[in-house]
Amino acid sequence: MIGRELKEHNDLFFLCSLIDYIARKIKSHRTTVANAIGKDELNRIFGLADVYHSENIDKISDELIEKFAIQSDSFPTESKYSLPSHWDIGKVYKRLVINIAEQEQIDFIQALLKAYNSPISEKIENFNSSLYYENPSYIFACYQEGKVL
Repeated sequence: MIGRELKEHNDLFFLCSLIDYIARKIKSHRTTVANAIGKDELNRIFGLADVYHSENIDKISDELIEKFAIQSDSFPTESKYSLPSHWDIGKVYKRLVINIAEQEQIDFIQALLKAYNSPISEKIENFNSSLYYENPSYIFACYQEGKVL
């Protein structure tokens, strides 16, 4: 452990934040971004996250958008309220992914793909709702049920 949390949790936080950053940049769903990058590349980025932390996030995101030809699906990123940052949403997904991985006994990347491909992901990225501010255990319960409770 380095600092206040496990290194793997911090690396996962970076990866989830990067996915959110890319999604906002190209106005796309987080699901679209995670699936376009794919399991192998997500594993690679996760393994090198401590190195990527020191890189410019615009540079990294541009490289991934180009490499995987990630397309916009015209997802609106506006809100009538203040938008949470990509770091805020990265933290929400990090917590959800950790819960999924622990509960289902799978690795973080499998859990990440399950989280982003679940019905709850669309609800988290709706910034006009308050789901992303909810307690992590509530968000996980919603994930388990496949809907907002």
